[in-house]
Parts: sequence; C-alpha cells; structure tokens
Amino acid sequence: MKRSVLWLLCLLMLVPAGLAEDIVSMVDIVMEDSLLPDLTDSVQIEDLSLVQESELSSNAPGDGQTPPDQPEGGEGQTPPGDGGQPGGSADEQSGTDNAATTLTQDSSGKTYKSTTGGENAVLVNGSKVKVTKATVKKTGDSSSESADFYGTNAAVLAKGGATLTIKNSKITSNGSHANGVFSYGSGTTVKISNSTITTKGNNSGGIMTTGGATLKATNLKVTTSGNSSAPIRSDRGGGTVTVTGGTYKASGVGSPAIYSTADITVSKATLSSSKSEAVVIEGGNRVTLKNVKITGNNSKLNGQSTVKTNVLIYQSMSGDASDGASKFTMTGGTMTAKTGVMFHVTNATTTINLSGVKFVNGNKTFLTATADAWGTSGKNGGKVTLNMSKQAISGKIVVDSVSTLTMNLKKGSTFTGAISNKGTCAVKLSSDSKWKLTGDSYVTSFSGSMDNVDLNGHTLYVNGVAKTK
Repeated sequence: MKRSVLWLLCLLMLVPAGLAEDIVSMVDIVMEDSLLPDLTDSVQIEDLSLVQESELSSNAPGDGQTPPDQPEGGEGQTPPGDGGQPGGSADEQSGTDNAATTLTQDSSGKTYKSTTGGENAVLVNGSKVKVTKATVKKTGDSSSESADFYGTNAAVLAKGGATLTIKNSKITSNGSHANGVFSYGSGTTVKISNSTITTKGNNSGGIMTTGGATLKATNLKVTTSGNSSAPIRSDRGGGTVTVTGGTYKASGVGSPAIYSTADITVSKATLSSSKSEAVVIEGGNRVTLKNVKITGNNSKLNGQSTVKTNVLIYQSMSGDASDGASKFTMTGGTMTAKTGVMFHVTNATTTINLSGVKFVNGNKTFLTATADAWGTSGKNGGKVTLNMSKQAISGKIVVDSVSTLTMNLKKGSTFTGAISNKGTCAVKLSSDSKWKLTGDSYVTSFSGSMDNVDLNGHTLYVNGVAKTK
C-alpha cells in the first residue's frame, strides 16, 4: 500500500465527516490535473538520501574509533637530525634548488658568483656539462644540515644524476657550511682536474661527496682553513671518491686531510693537517692510500675524542655513517704523526692493511684499540685485524679489556715494540717475519717460531705463560 493512501486515511479519521468529503474531492481534482507531484516519487528520493547518508557514515570512525595516523613527515613529525629542525631557509631545508646560475650547457672562461646563504654559485642538476677555465666565488653562510648532506650552500653542486666535468678552474668559498665542489646522489659524477679549491669558513670541505655520488679528482690544489673542513670530505650516504695527484692542506681544528664516510682512494698525492688527524674513518667505510705523503698533527682534541691520534677509526652513532666493518689500506709512501698515536680504533671493527709504508711517529705508540667516548660502555672497544706485508713498524700497541687484536706479519715484516693487552690479542709470525720486544708483552695466542722473536731482555707472556727460546 502506498504511503499517500495511508496518509489520507489517517487525515480523514481526524476531521468531521463533511470536511472529510471536501478533502477527498480536492485531492482527486489535484491528482487528476497533475498539479502536485506523486507522493511516492518524493518518498523514493527520501529513501535514496537515507541510503547515501548511511554509506557515508559507515566510512567514518564510529564511537571510540581512532582516525588513521598522519603520514610520516606530516604536521607534528620531528625531522631527523640532532634535536629537531635544522637551521637555514625553508627552500634550503626542503631541498629546493637555489642557485645563482644553473648550467645545462658547456661553458668556458666565465665567472660565477653567489653572495647568498643557502645558494649555489653553480648548480648542475641532471645535465651533462663541461666547465673549463671558470672562476667561481661563493660567500654567504648556512647553518643547515642540508648544506652538509645535500650541498645547498656549496660553491659548485652537481646532483640529480648529473655528469659535471671541471678543468683548469679556480673555486673559492668564504662562508660557513660552504663546501667547494659537491657531488650528491646516486648516479651523479663529478670529474675535476688541474684546478684549485680554497675554502675559508667552518664546515667547508674542499671536495665533498654524499648520497652515493661519485667524485674523481686529478691534480688539484685544495686548501681549507676552517674548523671541521677536511679537504677530502664526505658525509651521510657516502659514495666513491678517487683522487690522483695534487696537494691537500687543512689548517682548522677537527679538519683531517681525509674524512671518510665513503669509499675513498688517494694515489700519488701530498696531504696534511696542521691541527687535526691525518685521516678519519667513520662507520663501515674505506680509505685506500697508494704512494702518498700524508702528515697529521692532532695537537688539539676535538669533539668527544679523548685520544690524540693520526688515524682515527670509529663509529660515532650519529647516523651519518653506515654500520659494518671498515678498512684502511696503505701501500708505499710516508705517514707522519707529529702528535699522538699512529692509529686509534674505538667502537668499531676494522681491518688495517700495510705494505711498504714509512712511518714517522714521535709518540712511540703505534696502535690503541680501546674504548673511548662513543658507543655503549663495555661494548665500545676496537676490534682490529692488522695485516702487514713487507712492512716495518715500531712502537707500543695497547689493547684494553673490551677490545681485540689479530696481528699478522707476513713476507719479511718486522715489529719492534711491546704489546699491552687486557683483552684478546693474537700474533701470527710468518717464517720470514720478526718481532723484537721493547718491553714485557702479553698476548692471548702466538703462532710462529720463537726463533723469530728477539726477547731483548724482556718477557713474552702467552695466555699468562712466559715463553722462552
């Protein structure tokens, strides 16, 4: 039965008989003349609106339900980093390109400048470009981590899979976090040769690589004078760096000649740091030196470090370097430590490979594998494998209670020194390698002939037992 009929029956029951007859007559006339829409149509529309409202309400949270979480990075999310939002402009933080000049074509003999913080003097984004005989001048400060991770305040930045070739050019920067030449991102390659790079501000490296990029440098003269400004520098995400020839000088505190969170190879170059380590390797990364002359002078401790050293191998736990085992390899050349021990390994696992290197060390301690300021107490020692081939070293070696050392002497290698061990230390001598003690020494295990050990009036203890000829 239609709702209109039910409605009329109810109405007629409430009115006097005479009036009811009049109402029925009026309704008949209206419906016959189609002066009003059929009441059933309005009922159908009303029913549809109820269905729609029901469907919408079923998609909304009911009583006691929690709306979906906001996507990561939305309002209220804290950006990664040390304690909150980094400084710098909004564009710089967001990674928006800011450049005085963006190059998409080759250029020669031109001058490029930027005086604005958070801006590159030259940017190459995704293009293949050759730049020759250029002069690049960059000023303007940044306080943003983006400048170190993404190169947003560098004099020259290549990114987005670009291939940038620079020859016979002069690049200078004078501003904080103003790196010289910056290669960022997987697929990006910078090739720079026969050029000079000079940076004067703090946190301003010479050549800089992050995010899995590639940088190849040949015959450069790189000079940095700011603090935390390694001439050969890398940061979060690392990459591959190959350096051939040239000179690299740093004079700032906390500015080693090489700071590696990448895979860095240097050949036939001269490197020096007058107020810092020669080399720092952070996390599971690598430095390979071939026939280089390198000097460090860690005369002033920087940051959390408590040991003055020429080569620091560690894991800071900052998130800037990948985890895993690191590697330091040096073949030929000369390494000089004007201050501190030659190698300090802490809160890290590493392999040190040495062959034919001349070491000059005034400290008389060659290696310390000990806990320091980083990591979890009791678990933050150094785990070292020291491989020597045709190598001579001298000096004391220290292994603390939370550290380990495996020392392999091969192919006529010699060790003149003593081992102080409270942890685990294994020494392996090949038949043509020798050890001359300069003090009582303590190891966990010894492999080789005692005929190749010159006790020199001292005692070698192996797992607590004195060894004799």
